[in-house]
Amino acid sequence: MTAKMEASEGKMPHNKLLTYGLVIAVVGTYLTYLNVLTGVAVFSFFGGIAAVAAIWWGSDTIKHLCSYGLGTGVPSAGMIAFGSGAIAMIVGTKFGIASPIVTVILAAILGAVIGYTANNIINMNIPVMIMSLMELAIVGALTMLGFASMATGSFEFNQLIIGSMSLSVENAGAAAGGAQTFLVTAIPQYGNSLIGGAALAVIFFLGALALQHPFNACLGPNESQDRTLMLALSCGFLSMIVVAVISLVFLGLLAGVINLVISLIAWFYCYKTYIDLSKRDAYAWLDSKPIIEVGGDQ
Repeated sequence: MTAKMEASEGKMPHNKLLTYGLVIAVVGTYLTYLNVLTGVAVFSFFGGIAAVAAIWWGSDTIKHLCSYGLGTGVPSAGMIAFGSGAIAMIVGTKFGIASPIVTVILAAILGAVIGYTANNIINMNIPVMIMSLMELAIVGALTMLGFASMATGSFEFNQLIIGSMSLSVENAGAAAGGAQTFLVTAIPQYGNSLIGGAALAVIFFLGALALQHPFNACLGPNESQDRTLMLALSCGFLSMIVVAVISLVFLGLLAGVINLVISLIAWFYCYKTYIDLSKRDAYAWLDSKPIIEVGGDQ
């Protein structure tokens, strides 16, 4: 199909949303580095805010892409976003302090390749396909990186893959004078880490569902951008609540409680606002007509 649905009338242009979402997501992820600089993990919630900003932007990207059809492509778009984003995010975390920037670049490249394949090889022929899949790959990568930073307090690979260290003590034989010597080795434990313990898989689905749901729930003749975006924020903060609970395991009580309180307050405000916007739009929809029963030769 080549029909195109414009952004909701009188609302924020998509490029402005893209700019705000990308900047807040990258800056928010970098603000979690305050944990390293200060030696405390209380700044981890910035990672959750970064992830929510990416979801907020991505929900509008999904709207533009999936407007070229019946809306049935929303789930697949979300899975593509997080499938390609997961690859970019894991590889990107190997680059230390540059990880968020490298993650964005890798995700954009992956998204462009997938978009070109879908449009020019599979022949889906959707005008916004390549750009949209580039955006969605970045959204998926930054969402996972933000939530991972919130859960562990860091966006660097070692902190995501190593859960703890254990000591191995071996008898190294007798030293001069008959004293026994021992060799002590620090061994990293991977099973209780974010990646090794499969908590990253939970983050994958938390982000993907939060990205897919808003436009899927709000699409239709009375869809309004502010209501869809508010639902995206509500879904994002709802996922952030779960990540806050996960962070209790990796960061301890203080940082975990801070994450949880901020998530709950933000979710409650956004959900209440979304309900108010839903009532507004329901009241304004005056053109609906009853379904007429037809029969015989009518």
